[in-house]
Amino acid sequence: MLNQEQVRQFQDKGYVVLADLFSTDSMQALQDEAATIVDEFDANSTRAVFSTQDQSKSRDDYFLSSGDKIRCFFEEDAFASNGQLKQHKALSINKIGHALHTLNPVFRDFSHSATISQLARDLGLLRPQIHQSMYIFKQPKIGGVIRWHQDASYFYTDPITVLTFWFALEDATIENGCIQIDDSGQTYPLKEQFKRYQDDSTELVQLDTRPWPADEQALPLEVKRGTLIVFNGLLPHFSAPNLSHKSRHAFTLHMTCASSVYARENWLQAKPSPL
Repeated sequence: MLNQEQVRQFQDKGYVVLADLFSTDSMQALQDEAATIVDEFDANSTRAVFSTQDQSKSRDDYFLSSGDKIRCFFEEDAFASNGQLKQHKALSINKIGHALHTLNPVFRDFSHSATISQLARDLGLLRPQIHQSMYIFKQPKIGGVIRWHQDASYFYTDPITVLTFWFALEDATIENGCIQIDDSGQTYPLKEQFKRYQDDSTELVQLDTRPWPADEQALPLEVKRGTLIVFNGLLPHFSAPNLSHKSRHAFTLHMTCASSVYARENWLQAKPSPL
């Protein structure tokens, strides 16, 4: 499905951008299903937020037990000082995770499509399996920062095989917090590993002291709706806050090769779904 130039870019740079791969209708179907999930979500059932900046026990408990469930997570800035939402529920959710690809029929059919399966194989996964899915809203004005990181820190395998499939459900621009990557082509070692211990405590362990790339040197991946970005587990990337009036909806899949050894210390231990 991929041509030699696209495969070569992925091998050399660690990512590939496939523009206009999916139709408007298929992207809208995912958006409509996510809207239904949020509409049915009881906002009073939790105040858990998703954050890469802060760790708290209540957040961790809700997060760590979500690998085989469909759960909504709020934006950090969604609440006023009195604990009430500052805006409508639908504009307060950071993401839905982490088992949409197995528990929701619309997302399951999309995630296990022949197109995605073939792409995974074209990019080197001989036995692709999905570990996690996320619907990311990047809400207007309150969509939070996602710091520099590598996805292999959270899905460590030996050898490292994790791939991230990032589907643009809306246009992603520098104004609404598009993904930004290191495009230098240099090979980064794995800098951190997020470990979950038997008592469910977690630790982000530093493995390498090399600094992250400077923000101003990052390449913004501004893409149109229907675009797929695929990147490997060692590619440094981040996204700035969304300070615009436009959301930046995206759907992501994290998958590995079943031939690699999936670490027992990874936070997510739900049974993977083969492609």
